[in-house]
Amino acid sequence: MHHIRHPNTDVSSKSGKAAPADANRGPNWGRHAGQDSSNAAQAQTDRAFRPKSPSPSNKRESSRSQSPPKRNKTSGRQGAVALADDARAEFDRGPTQKGMLWDPQNDATRTRAQPYDKSNVATSHKLPLAASQGKSRRQSQQSQNQPSRTPAQSEDMSIGFLKQPETRAISQEQLVTEVKGIYAGLVMVESKCIEVDNAQNAETDPANKPINHEQWQALIALHRTLLHEHHDFFLASQHPSASPALRRLAAKYAMPARMWRHGIHSFLELLRHRLPGSLEHMLTFIYLAYSMMALLYETVPAFEETWIECLGDLSRYRMAIEEGNLRDREIWTGVSRDWYSKASDKSPTTGRLYHHLAILSRPNAVQQLYYYAKSLCVAIPFNSARDSIMTLFDPVLGPDSSRHSRLHPIDLAFVQTHGVMFSGKSQDKLEHYMESFLKPLNNHIQVSGYQWREPGYHIAIANCCAIIGWGNEKNPVYRAIKAKASVTDESSRDQTMTGTDGAEPDLQLVTAMRLANRTHDVVFGQQDDLNVVPYLHATLAFVYHLISLPEAMVHFAEFPWGLVSNQLNSLLRDYNAYDRFESDQFPRPENEELPRPLPEDFAMRGLLWVEKYFPSDWFSEDKIIDDEKYFESSSLFDDRITRVLYLGYRIAIEGGGKWLQYNTNIHHFGLHPQYERESHREYGELPDAAAHP
Repeated sequence: MHHIRHPNTDVSSKSGKAAPADANRGPNWGRHAGQDSSNAAQAQTDRAFRPKSPSPSNKRESSRSQSPPKRNKTSGRQGAVALADDARAEFDRGPTQKGMLWDPQNDATRTRAQPYDKSNVATSHKLPLAASQGKSRRQSQQSQNQPSRTPAQSEDMSIGFLKQPETRAISQEQLVTEVKGIYAGLVMVESKCIEVDNAQNAETDPANKPINHEQWQALIALHRTLLHEHHDFFLASQHPSASPALRRLAAKYAMPARMWRHGIHSFLELLRHRLPGSLEHMLTFIYLAYSMMALLYETVPAFEETWIECLGDLSRYRMAIEEGNLRDREIWTGVSRDWYSKASDKSPTTGRLYHHLAILSRPNAVQQLYYYAKSLCVAIPFNSARDSIMTLFDPVLGPDSSRHSRLHPIDLAFVQTHGVMFSGKSQDKLEHYMESFLKPLNNHIQVSGYQWREPGYHIAIANCCAIIGWGNEKNPVYRAIKAKASVTDESSRDQTMTGTDGAEPDLQLVTAMRLANRTHDVVFGQQDDLNVVPYLHATLAFVYHLISLPEAMVHFAEFPWGLVSNQLNSLLRDYNAYDRFESDQFPRPENEELPRPLPEDFAMRGLLWVEKYFPSDWFSEDKIIDDEKYFESSSLFDDRITRVLYLGYRIAIEGGGKWLQYNTNIHHFGLHPQYERESHREYGELPDAAAHP
């Protein structure tokens, strides 16, 4: 039977048992590899946690051991001199005639006794002297016992190529047997890891029973063995020759999750609770687990998304324990953020990933709030974020919130306002927080310039998440969005609409709408300022999804449609490619084969209200790195203007003119008469109101 061997397997042992595992050596790969490696790991762990007793026999046994034979210094020097002479003779071209260059065709000064073999020269210079001397003696002895080669045979060997070793395909029966044997050993090691980790975590006071260096080494070796067993199992079950049923075993038995839970996470938590005494051992194990996950990421692509998230988790552990070197902490923060961003690109509707990105966004409070809110407003929300987000709100809502001087006053007031709406605490300070955010916002946008583009769409998305109650089932707007996503036929859709049309809005929704509308008043009032267009884009994408939900639009009676119309007409002033947005097709970049999403497209991706907004292939280009996602060229900003005009046009057409209206003859946006009167009464004469007839 042909066994598959792990690349790092120690095959020097004649007994067939696995060699002791270290940082560069894995367990044997074979039918009994799992049992042997598990027995060795358990034995090492048992020895580490077993009380020591003096053993005088060790000294006697070591005294009887034979010392290695000593090397003959004279023969070594003679061999070195002989090797140097051979090398000099090999490359010596002899005397050349003065005034002429050496030509290999005219070289008659020296003849070779045998054909020139480059491999001999290269090998002789790479091997140590004693090894080269021993090799030459073995070759001379073999040449005496073998028949001499003819010149033709020698010439063929000197210029020929080595043939690839013949391999025979492994049969399905052999592969199944191999996987069964590996899994049996894996279960044994896994049980031992669970037993040891539970025993150590059961200690209520770790200081009473510290773990010494030898015990830590045994625990690391045990968990390393489990990781190697998992690696062997994945390679065998995902072998190119494996049947579909065999390939499904890893997913059927949740092997990636078991590997992370029992092989890595539980031990990392044990190490974390024993800090700072376990710092060096924790660093060692993090690097070990990180290298194993990176190897699986390269060799087992079937679970690529899992490996990416595990690499992000390990990087976050490494970042969290780095306290002395701020530069290293920033580096590992960036590494973890890159892995989580890559994972969110592959699973944009998984809220857990945005929760992890929120933790890594410190000290950017607005961005952190955006990620926490997004983790609750996707198709697969991460409900634990409701507890984690309080780590952001509690410090800024407490009595000593003024000490958070590292935050910009506007950012602090914005987070405080959302904290009051989310938690219900400090309701008496809500108006103060809201005014502290809105009053200086106008000047802050003008001073920030283009740097407000990213915070702009983060604020817009955070306000939209607050409007739907951060995924609260009691919120009427959220219920309407969920009903639209789950309803398939028109009859049930009508029934759902009439069933929630008369729902009373709760206090949280009223407060969120008031904050959003007052923010719109300030931002949309920035005439001819292109830096507010990303905010406008994110807001209109949310409204565009709701115009087909009358039970949701009843809460948008105070939405500033007049200011939106003025912003759209301002963008139309120097725009003439009307056919690009006056269509029912999503506008794509001109003269480009691959789509290029906008920065706010990546920020909105995965949210409940953009599932039907973007085309299915809009994020198909996965070669864009994070730095390029937020780099804007002039052509990219032109695409943003086209997109905003497209959203305004679709709201006017699909909404039937109830809110916005669009005149295709003069290419101008207008309002329904109801909002026209309210717009003039509330906002007065707007700067761009008379710009177009």
